[in-house]
Amino acid sequence: MELDNEYWSNRYMRDTSAWDVGSITTPLKEYISQLTDKHIAILIPGCGNSYEAEYLLKQGFTNITLIDISTVLCKKLKEKFEAYSPKRLSIICGDFFEHSGGYDLVIEQTFFCALSPSLRIQYVNKMYDLLMPGGKLAGLLFNREFEGGPPFGGTENEYRRLFQEKFTIAVMENCYNSIAPRNGAELFVKLVKKY
Repeated sequence: MELDNEYWSNRYMRDTSAWDVGSITTPLKEYISQLTDKHIAILIPGCGNSYEAEYLLKQGFTNITLIDISTVLCKKLKEKFEAYSPKRLSIICGDFFEHSGGYDLVIEQTFFCALSPSLRIQYVNKMYDLLMPGGKLAGLLFNREFEGGPPFGGTENEYRRLFQEKFTIAVMENCYNSIAPRNGAELFVKLVKKY
């Protein structure tokens, strides 16, 4: 199975992204709410319906970039965020692994689990390349396995091994404020790029 534009566009056309909960989740809402610098460069990869971007915009953040491989989704997002783009928000339709830029924060919300596990080392390396010195990768990772996929699951031990070389693991713990369907099944992570 090729997890490409055609695959994801078909899922968005049929509205079959089962992990889309229809709003920003509590852990990310609370994390974003404590950020004080509204001008940091933020990337949301595999952004999906971008509830996190909506919340960031409402909180006054001014430098948000969304990237997704689905052309169907990107068209919807350009319409949805027309009032903000390109002043406060940029939308890129393309492959995350071909993207270049410099970010202070990357928000992880179901992008990692949407990628084939064979791409996990590439994911770590690309995040490292995209983040500025001291930049952070923050968000949620599933702490459980799934049949088939996507989503693809994983474990805390796996993630620690995966990230420890290039990132300081500031936080990687069971999420105490998950939404009910994910209670006990996800980790909140805050990973800081090593110099």
